[in-house]
Formats: sequence, structure tokens, C-alpha cells
Amino acid sequence: MYSKIAAKNVRKSFKDYTIYFLTLTLAVCIFYSFNSIESQKAMVEAMDSGAQVLDTITTVISYVSVFVAVILGGLILYANNFLVKKRNKELGIYMILGMSKSKISRILILETLMVGILSLVSGLIIGLIISQGLSFVVAKLFEFNMTSYKFIISSAAIGKTVIYFGIMFLLVMIFNTYIISKYKIIDLLTMGRKNEEIKMKHPVIYVIIFAAAAAVLGLAYKLILEVGLDIEDPKVLIAIALGIVGTILFFFSLSGFLIDILKRSRGIYFRELNIFTIKQLNSKIKTNFLSMSVICLMLFITMVTLSTGFSFKDALVSGLKEATPYDATAFKYLTQEENKNPLDIQETFKAMNIELGSNDKSASFDEYSDGTMLSDLMPLDKALEDKDFKVSFVKISEYNGLRELKGEEPIKLKENQVLITSNFTKTLSTITDYMHKNKTITLKGKKYEIKNEEVIQENLRTDFMKNNIITIIVDDSYCDSAEKISTNMNIFFDENNKEEAEKNFITAIRKYQDLGKVGDYERLGYVIANTRKDIFEGNKGVTALVLFVVIYLGIVFLVSSMAVLALQQLSEASDSADRYVSLKKLGAGRKSINKSIFLQMLSYFTIPIILAFIHSIVGIKVTSNFIELYNRPNISTAALVTSGLFVVVYGIYFYTTYIGYKNIIKSKLK
Repeated sequence: MYSKIAAKNVRKSFKDYTIYFLTLTLAVCIFYSFNSIESQKAMVEAMDSGAQVLDTITTVISYVSVFVAVILGGLILYANNFLVKKRNKELGIYMILGMSKSKISRILILETLMVGILSLVSGLIIGLIISQGLSFVVAKLFEFNMTSYKFIISSAAIGKTVIYFGIMFLLVMIFNTYIISKYKIIDLLTMGRKNEEIKMKHPVIYVIIFAAAAAVLGLAYKLILEVGLDIEDPKVLIAIALGIVGTILFFFSLSGFLIDILKRSRGIYFRELNIFTIKQLNSKIKTNFLSMSVICLMLFITMVTLSTGFSFKDALVSGLKEATPYDATAFKYLTQEENKNPLDIQETFKAMNIELGSNDKSASFDEYSDGTMLSDLMPLDKALEDKDFKVSFVKISEYNGLRELKGEEPIKLKENQVLITSNFTKTLSTITDYMHKNKTITLKGKKYEIKNEEVIQENLRTDFMKNNIITIIVDDSYCDSAEKISTNMNIFFDENNKEEAEKNFITAIRKYQDLGKVGDYERLGYVIANTRKDIFEGNKGVTALVLFVVIYLGIVFLVSSMAVLALQQLSEASDSADRYVSLKKLGAGRKSINKSIFLQMLSYFTIPIILAFIHSIVGIKVTSNFIELYNRPNISTAALVTSGLFVVVYGIYFYTTYIGYKNIIKSKLK
């Protein structure tokens, strides 16, 4: 009997369940798709080919999924509360007819179970399809081999999804039982008439608060632009706190400020149903300013993470190509104690009994410093005012050895000439600007002619990023009075036996590093070795991890934000339906009422996005400055992808909400 009532209620209230069902389905789809990556064909083949990133990504995604489950669980409870509230009169009639609260709870439990099973099945089906596409996305993004296609179903991901959402639905059932136990018949029958009473304040107060919000947000922007993502700087936390406070103040003051501005524009305020529309929107913002603030901040996080996540991957990959000009580099830093009797890298290799293959090619160079700082040579940009960098020097003879290794022609330098090299993004613009205006540079009180017209942008060794801050190539004699700070060897392995040669080289280095713990380190110094292959494989794992987590959280935040906005509007429609009945009695036509609803929906959905967009401009700027450490990012493509995702999700929820709102009002106007 109860199951028949529940099934009938679900069929009858299907329109009411649309947003709830849509949100649950998307949540299940997203959850399954990202938890199934360990079974994706592209990822499995990447694992087989030596990219040891799968375990890490799977583990991190599992931890992140716990956080996501909490967010989605809260969202489901919020959505369920809307459904219970909307059906208050129906539940009240059940009580009047003599049905006990326990039986009503049983009906709600069965309804929740039915909708939950439907959404779980539909979400898993869509998730299975989406997850297959995820394989191709992964293969494209990270250049993994995908020799053949195979439809894969992840039983582990299905099990995890069923367990997590089963727990969520169980909580919903407990929540429904608790809510029903607290309600009285009079509460259920009159709930729709109760509106939150908002005490009106003088418009001037709202204007003052709005101005304060703008000032607080401006200060937050200024602070974060100054310090960037330096988490050790307390200004970062201050900027974040000010941003949150400013956002809350903005939405708190917006209703009073907005209505005051529109009242002064009589041509707008008194046109058609604009008085009603504006007052409705004003009431919504006042009632929900806290939730709108949270939604705005979630949308801001989504915009920044999705836009910069994709560009971070592109910048890192393109930067690595420039940062790894050689197959391998071995180097060691020299301390003052070692400089008393330093061994260069070749002598160190001999002492370590490390020999390169007969067909391997190598070139060595030493790096020197004489205490010169970048600020001693040229004025610094505003971005570098609080930072300075030590200038490095390399002998022209050794630099030409590097050029010969790469198959390039040697460069001749006179004693009074220098070459300037750099590819570090933070200093490159300063050096470039100086060289465009100056043809000479002063070192230790003596002027030198800069032979190259443009900065030579290159890494002098294979490393994890483009980190040649500034290296000046000088005549060999200049380094006689300078201090040697590092000794380096760059290597190209035998093309016909590269994999084996690289393996032997790394094995020898690792063996020495282990021996260094028992004495060799003090005698020879600590040798560091980087290979292009290891750097690319290691960073491939980092980019994969960052990108997956960013996309996962970004989509969850976006769906959650849109769902809350939609549910708030549908809830408000039920509460204010009598106002539309009054409008119709006063002569308002159906077309005018629908237009008023549309304008309310559009404004309510758009306002948080506008402020989030303004926040994101600053956030993307700050994040881009951090990414520039690896390479200059291209935000435009990532921004287009993010915008496309926003438009799709926004459009689905906006249209569904608008139709749902109209149907609720339409049913009351009959």
C-alpha cells in the first residue's frame, strides 16, 4: 500500500523532482567518472609504459571524493528540504485524515528510495559513457599511448559510488523522519504563508555598507596582487579574509542599494510590473544574502581553478621543453670549504668511477659569482622591487663547448664584450627592457659591450624549470677573480642505445648518492643528476594530478552552486504564489507575469556570477604570475573551455528553474 502511494506521489510530483533528480544524476555521474580513472584504458597503458602516476592520482582522488561527498551530501539534504517544504499541505492533509507521522515518514522514505535508485542508475549509465570519453581526454592531454579502444566498467568505482550515495540517502531518510516528527498539522498547513520578516533600514545605511564592501574588496585585491601566492606571507590570509567579508557585505547591502537606485530611475521603476519584480528580487537577496555570498565564492573558485588548471598544464609542458635542452645534466654546488680545493665535475666523475659510453657526448662548464646583484646592473621592474637576484658568470670557452655539443657555431668574444642569457620569466622583461635601451653593461666599475641584441633565452643545463635568472658569458680571464659556485656536465646519450646508456648513468649516480651517506659526500661533494625523461615523467604525474583534482572540484562546485540557486528560486515560488494570484486579480496578464518571473530568475542567477567574474580576474592574474615561474601561460583557451562549461550548466539549470517556477505559479493561477 505505502509503496503504491509513494510511486504515485513520485509520478504525480515528477515536475517538482526535476531539479532534485537532475542534481542527483549529475552528482552520481561526476562521482563515478572521476573515481573510475584507474580503469581507464589510457591510464592503464600509461602505467604500463612507465608513467608511475596512477596510484598517486587514484589515492588523491579517493581522498578528494570524501570532501566531494560531504558537499554533495549537504546539497542533497538542502534539495530534500525544499521538496518537503513544497509538499507541506499534502503532508498536512495526510495527518488530518488520520495517518500517523511514522507512516508519513515511511512514505517519504520510499519516495526518497525510488528517486535515489532512479538517479543512481541514470547517473551511473551517463557516467559510464562520460568515463569512456575521459580516456580520450587523458590521452590527448598527457600524450599517453592508446593503441586500441576497449569499453571498461570500473566495478570498484560503481561500488564506491553506491556506498557513498547509499549513505547520503540514508541520511536523507533519517532527516525526513526527524523533520516530520517535529511538525504539527498547523505548521504544515500554514508554512507557505510564513515569510521571513526583514526589517527595513534607511537606504543611506545600505549605501554606506555598499561603499564599505567596495573598499574592503579593493583592499583585498591590492594585497593579493602585491604578495601573490606566497602562503608564508600573512597578507595572503588577510586578503582572503577581506575578500570573504567584502563579498558578504556586498550582497547584504545590494538589495537596499539596488532598490534605492532603481527607485530614482522612475522610467524603469514604474514600467509594467517592474515595481513588483524589483521588490521580489530585493526580498530574495535580503533573505538569501549569506547563501548568495557562498555561491559567489564557490563560482569564483571554479572559474579560477578551471581556467588556470588547464593553462598550468600547458605552461608546464611547454616550459619543460625549454628547460631540458640535454638528455641529462649532472652538477654539484660548491661550498666555501670545497672551494679551497674544489674538484670539477669531470674530476668528481673519475673519483666516483663513473664513465660515460664511448658514443655519449658531453660538455662541462663551471658557474661563477663575484657578488654582483641584478640591481647593481640595471633598475628593477615594480614586480622585482622587493626581490633581487645574484648574477652568474660562465666562461666563453666553456659556453662554446655547450654550443658545439648542440651543433651550433661558436661565438667569439673580445675581452670587453659579454653575452647576456636568461629565460626566467620574472627577470626576463627587466633584462629585455634594459638591453633595448642600453648597449653596454657595467661590471665591477668597468663597462662591457653587450654583443647580443636580444636576450639569449636558454637553460644552460637540464632542470625542472626555466631557471636561468641571468647568466653573463664573459671572457675567461674575468672569472679568475670570481668564486666558483657550481660545476656542471651536460650529456647527450648514444642515439642507438639511449635507454640503456641513461639507465647505466642514473644507476651509477644513485649508487654514489647512497655511498655519500657514509663518507664520499664530504670528500667529493653531493652530485645531483637530472634526465629529460625523468623530469617529463615526473611532471606528467603532477600535471595529471592537479588537472584531475581541479576539474573534479570545479565541476562539483559549479553544479552545487547552480543547484542551490535553482532550489532557492523554486522554494520561493511556492512561498510567494499568492502574490502572483493577487497580481492576476489586479489585471496583470499571463505574459507580463512570465516576463517578471524571467527577469527575476535572470537577475538572481546572474548577480553572483558577475561578482565571481570580477573576483576571478584578480585570482587568475595572481595564479598566472605563479605559473609564469614555469612558463608564460595561455589563459585564453582555458577561459573558453571554462566559459563553455559554465554556459552549458548555467543554461540547463536556468531553463529548468524558469520552467519549474512558471509551472508552480501557473498551477496557482488556474
